[in-house]
Amino acid sequence: MADPILETRDISKRFGPVAALSNVSLSIQPARVHTLLGENGAGKSTLMKILAGVYVPSSGHILIDGTEVTLHGPEDSRQRGIAIIFQELSLSNNRSVAENIYSNREPRRLGVIDDRKLLKDARALLNNLEIPIAPTVQVGSLSMAQRQLVEIAKALSYPARVVIMDEPTSSLSDSEEANLMRIIQTLKKEGKAIIYISHRMEEIMRVSDDISILRDGHYIKTVRREETNLNELISLMVGREMRDIYPPPLHTIVSDDKPPVLSVRGLRSPGEFEDVSFEVRSGEVVGFFGLIGAGRSEVMKAIFGTLPATGTIAIDGKPVRIKRPLDAIRNSIGFVTENRKEEGLSLQHSVERNVNCVNFSGLANRFGVLNERQERERTDAAVRLIGIKTASIDTPVGHLSGGNQQKVVFSKWLEIQPRLLILDEPTRGVDVGAKYEIYRVIRELAAAGAAIVLVSSELPEAMAMSDQLIVMREGRIVQTFNTAGLTPEMVMNYAAGATHAK
Repeated sequence: MADPILETRDISKRFGPVAALSNVSLSIQPARVHTLLGENGAGKSTLMKILAGVYVPSSGHILIDGTEVTLHGPEDSRQRGIAIIFQELSLSNNRSVAENIYSNREPRRLGVIDDRKLLKDARALLNNLEIPIAPTVQVGSLSMAQRQLVEIAKALSYPARVVIMDEPTSSLSDSEEANLMRIIQTLKKEGKAIIYISHRMEEIMRVSDDISILRDGHYIKTVRREETNLNELISLMVGREMRDIYPPPLHTIVSDDKPPVLSVRGLRSPGEFEDVSFEVRSGEVVGFFGLIGAGRSEVMKAIFGTLPATGTIAIDGKPVRIKRPLDAIRNSIGFVTENRKEEGLSLQHSVERNVNCVNFSGLANRFGVLNERQERERTDAAVRLIGIKTASIDTPVGHLSGGNQQKVVFSKWLEIQPRLLILDEPTRGVDVGAKYEIYRVIRELAAAGAAIVLVSSELPEAMAMSDQLIVMREGRIVQTFNTAGLTPEMVMNYAAGATHAK
């Protein structure tokens, strides 16, 4: 075994009275992928931010090539050869892809930014990484998956010996994920060390060489991938055994003699999607799957009123006009967006305020005054239901881990008990234990008669949780499957265009 490039020894980090990390020691070897595994709130992202120079450890030591160092900030970390791909994107939406990649270090000529060289360098980097995005495009116009690819390119534009990847595939479809795996293998061949964080267990078993488990801020164990299995890893991570990540369907009767809860006919948004028609009945989960650019999220935004579209939308058989989210909410439609940071949360406000923000009218008296006791009771119940890890319901949501933020987004829509719940990547950045809780709630909602639309880039999730699976490609529905007996190959043939729509 080669000498480690990077070591942490007894690293601890406290935020006031809360201990995020306690005496964590790791050894990172060159030319290997070292995965960091743990539930949301286990301390993974905190440790990575310490290595990236964002946080200063409360105690402990960091060694590079056996020599102790003190990281004085993100730039110091980069100068020492540590690059990081953050789970929460660090891009500026109003700047181009090239400007984001080389932000604050643009090539200059005679003291002025050399735009020609900037575009040339960005284009060369994107081409080398096989990322099909033009360097001149404004980041704000890109999908979440495309922004994730730009974030990856930005991190890899720095000369680095250690590359930290924090949930790099959380927004990527299978083809983009395969491209990332190719990039990782190239980095390994160059002798670089990769620290990898992911909640996708199959992915972890495919990409990892070494796996270290954290739980509640404590180091538990490091194992080699070939010497472990999924059951052991899940048990180490959550402190209990989990037999199956997908809970079985509850007894649900999908009634055909009543109008569907949602009926969509001929929905179109020029440049986004065309001629989309489908329906969802009470007690049914209809999944949407497709590669990047397929138009799945855009369809959901149109139904919820955040993207202009033409066509017919009916709720319980009655046509409705949805021009804005308030119209959707009044028709008992909830929408868990994939972009929690910009569209799903008010980060500066508390967990309590975010959980109840859609249902203030249900908590107010006839004079419009909130019942604070009831608000706190409902928030406490929501925290228990999905297991939101927070020091207090008064904690600002921006202080929570990404996965716990996602749980808050999910919880706020449960407060209105929607007839139709649209879930766009609801488990993005959520650990395996929390995924199970979200899946359980989906099953219970369906059994209680709600109609569910589930958009997922994780094909196993889409297949396991859906009664029907709709496949989109290039803005159109190309096939609808009953998921009984369905195989991944059948779905991917349509998603990738190997099989044409009938």
